[in-house]
Amino acid sequence: MKAAELRNKTTEELQSELQSLKENLFNQRFRSILGQLEDTTRIGKIRKDIARVQTVLRARASGLEGQGG
Repeated sequence: MKAAELRNKTTEELQSELQSLKENLFNQRFRSILGQLEDTTRIGKIRKDIARVQTVLRARASGLEGQGG
C-alpha cells in the first residue's frame, strides 16, 4: 500500500482501513504465538501500513494535507 493511494481515500475510508489493519495484525500475532504463521514478514508489513495510514490521518488533522508534507 502506497501513501499516494491512501491520500486519495476519504477520512472515513482511512479509519476503516486502520481498524481492519489492526485486526489483521492481532490475528497475525495470535497465529504467530500458536506457531501457525507461514510468512513472518507479514507482521512487519502490516505495522508499516498502519503507520502510513496514521501518518496521513495526522496530516489531515493538522491541516498539512496538500502542502507537500
